[in-house]
Amino acid sequence: MATINPIAQLGGIARRLVQDGLLSQDQATLAVDEANSAKRSLVSHLVTSGLIGSREVAVAASAEYGVPLFDLDAIDPATMPTSLVDEKLVRKHHALPLIKRGNRLFLAVSDPTNHQGLDEIKFHTGMTTDAVLVEEDKLSAAIERSLQAQESVMPDLLDDDLDNLDISAEDDVQQDKESNLDVDDAPVVRYVNKILLDAINSGTSDIHFEPYEKLYRIRFRQDGMLHEKATPPVNIAQRLSARIKVMARLNIAERRVPQDGRIKMVLSRNRAIDFRVNTCPTAYGEKIVLRILDSSAATLGVESLGFDERQRDDFIAAISKPYGMILVTGPTGSGKTVTLYTALNMLNTPEVNISTAEDPVEIQVTGINQVNVNPKTGLTFAEALRAFLRQDPDIVMVGEIRDLETAEIAVKAAQTGHLVLSTLHTNDAPQTLTRLANMGIPPFNIASSVNLILAQRLARRLCEHCKTIDDVPHDALTEEGFTEQEIRSGLTVYKAVGCEKCTKGYKGRVGIFEVMPVSDAMGKLIMEGGNAIQIRDLARSEGLQELRASGLAKVRQGITSLEEINRVTKD
Repeated sequence: MATINPIAQLGGIARRLVQDGLLSQDQATLAVDEANSAKRSLVSHLVTSGLIGSREVAVAASAEYGVPLFDLDAIDPATMPTSLVDEKLVRKHHALPLIKRGNRLFLAVSDPTNHQGLDEIKFHTGMTTDAVLVEEDKLSAAIERSLQAQESVMPDLLDDDLDNLDISAEDDVQQDKESNLDVDDAPVVRYVNKILLDAINSGTSDIHFEPYEKLYRIRFRQDGMLHEKATPPVNIAQRLSARIKVMARLNIAERRVPQDGRIKMVLSRNRAIDFRVNTCPTAYGEKIVLRILDSSAATLGVESLGFDERQRDDFIAAISKPYGMILVTGPTGSGKTVTLYTALNMLNTPEVNISTAEDPVEIQVTGINQVNVNPKTGLTFAEALRAFLRQDPDIVMVGEIRDLETAEIAVKAAQTGHLVLSTLHTNDAPQTLTRLANMGIPPFNIASSVNLILAQRLARRLCEHCKTIDDVPHDALTEEGFTEQEIRSGLTVYKAVGCEKCTKGYKGRVGIFEVMPVSDAMGKLIMEGGNAIQIRDLARSEGLQELRASGLAKVRQGITSLEEINRVTKD
């Protein structure tokens, strides 16, 4: 009777190790049984138990299965496309994404016999998967580094408020069944909550979630400038975007087109913060921007805006008139909406009917009828204005005059006993009058309807704790616009330094204004066809303080720096 070779009863790597004299037959047989009992791969068991070195096992596996052996130390971890495979699959199959070439994904493995794992990853990624053999100890270390990097951005948050925050979307739309994917992802939920709270507490206006090929970063816009706040690992990019989209009731399965949504975060019984959410597909995933809409920003009062005494008096006089038009102009992000809502809050009493048309409504105020325009459904600014005029209005606010039709209806409303507030995109106050004329509004209608034009910018305030005197040469001060008398009288200019209580030397912002009432003489000049230069000359003779002069006044008062004023006002 033929005898059976004991080695032949072993298979694969175990047989190869015995043949190479690296293990005895008994050691190999026992290792196979123990690995099967522990439901782990033989390679992992051999290395962790210390029976044989990781290198020897890898060389044997490469020779046995004809799979190339790769040195994991030769590749930069930052270049690994770890975001392509979910953390749970990486742990389950002990496989780490190594290189992506087109639709082919190369996976670092220590056990090339794990075909089930390769197939499952192929199914989840939709990519062709190829195994690249690496040493077990190096693979385990690389996987742990990858997962620890992910956990390092999930701080140990002990504040129960992060779990108890009341967060909801703008409306209670039925959730997509896929949104349940974040239920077990508590670290991501807490991390996103922490980012939102940090943004609110630091006075941030916008939060940018930005994916790149080898980097994922989160930036806050504070006082008009973007600052990097966090760099989570790239492999959690999809989980972060999915969480935000779930909060905003967006379709998390749709990543090819932009989406808009809204989140409401209730901080206390008396304070809730809204976030306007927009997603945009980029080359490496979805960029998401959250605009923080804090209604309390528009209820601070006219004193906090930054007007000087005459500008404040002209502004209050204009909004106190029963009819006419007030136009606010300036670039995006210059604080036009806050200025308009400051005026509306001053006028918001039970005796008046106030209606606004905006795209979209950013600040929600009780007592004001606010309408989101929607051109796709035909609800344009012009259509909203027509509807307002049939609803017995006293005060109307139009988010922006973009076309002749809207301008004509707004002018007609201002001429028929209504106070109209709106915005235009021009560089200064005098250009606003000629812009209306260029749109097609007759000069007579402009002269008879517009009461006041306000151009504005926002400049960062110097931090009171760290600002220091800036030694600017006499000639430089003269060139910037300061008079000889001001300089000789002991003009003090401050500059930003930076401390723990501010952001690079600045904290908060202040308005820089050009307030131009439309006088009778100016109305006559408009009807005669005067251009922007002639209107500006007349306004100067009437005492107009231009944007540059208003900014220099803030420098003189030590509120901001000369560098900052040059950034926002110098042509």
